[in-house]
Amino acid sequence: MQPRTLIFVAVLLAVSSGPLSGQSGLKIYISADMEGVVGVVSDEQLGPSGFEYGLARELMTAEVNAAIEGARAAGATEILISDSHGNGQNLLLEKLPEDVTVVRSWPRPLMMMQGIDETFDAAIFIGYHSSTGNREGVRAHTLSSGRLANISLNGIPVPEAGINAAIAGHFGVPVIMISGDNVIVEEARSLLHDIEGAVVKWAYGFHSARTIMPEASYRLIREKVKEAIGRIDDFGPYRLATPVTLDVRFKNYRPSEVLAYLPIVERTDSHSIRFVGKDMVEVSKFLEFMLTYNASLEP
Repeated sequence: MQPRTLIFVAVLLAVSSGPLSGQSGLKIYISADMEGVVGVVSDEQLGPSGFEYGLARELMTAEVNAAIEGARAAGATEILISDSHGNGQNLLLEKLPEDVTVVRSWPRPLMMMQGIDETFDAAIFIGYHSSTGNREGVRAHTLSSGRLANISLNGIPVPEAGINAAIAGHFGVPVIMISGDNVIVEEARSLLHDIEGAVVKWAYGFHSARTIMPEASYRLIREKVKEAIGRIDDFGPYRLATPVTLDVRFKNYRPSEVLAYLPIVERTDSHSIRFVGKDMVEVSKFLEFMLTYNASLEP
């Protein structure tokens, strides 16, 4: 074969191997919450008893679909989604593409990041919210709005996005994009630096916001995911030094009292405990145990 012919074949193969605007053959993890979804502002949308919960499920599912579309446009070929809000059974499965997989319900050793491992190229957070220590943000809380006042990792207060980024970082997976209100996008960037952010509403308070419309949010999420994957090499994993020190402050004093009966737990003040895990997997398992265990668990 002549050299000129070889060059032509090489160019032809390069063009046909995948999208020119992004990467190809990528494996993407999507963790989806609901408080940060477009239009969501109160508990009337966040659980089965709320009159707008059905609508919120539709909006959440559509935002996840927009993220999937953006990821595929940038070359993703395998996608795992974690339904990470409330009962873990919010996404409308019949409206998701048939070739994705979904993690549902609880408990899970890796909580909102169950199923992630070192084979993933990147993680995306959809519908996220700010931390319980933040004075702003729609439905601001960390893991439990009713029970926890603060969570810190290695001395740094973190939102759920920080906990989940650290779990992803344990496996060498970078977080590249987040959607939600303006407060969580700013909070996540202060911790994870130059990740792409899709602001779908601007918080006025715990239960109020100015929101864009659903179709506009889907378009924005689709574009931001595509942009993030298009520059995937710019991002690095959020790795914590090990062992990892977890500090938890409760809103009530008795949880810290009882948890301190465990020899692996130190009670640092009347409302707070400390647990030191060998890595983020161990810390995640402890958090899930702490928030889930009850002697009356059945079956």
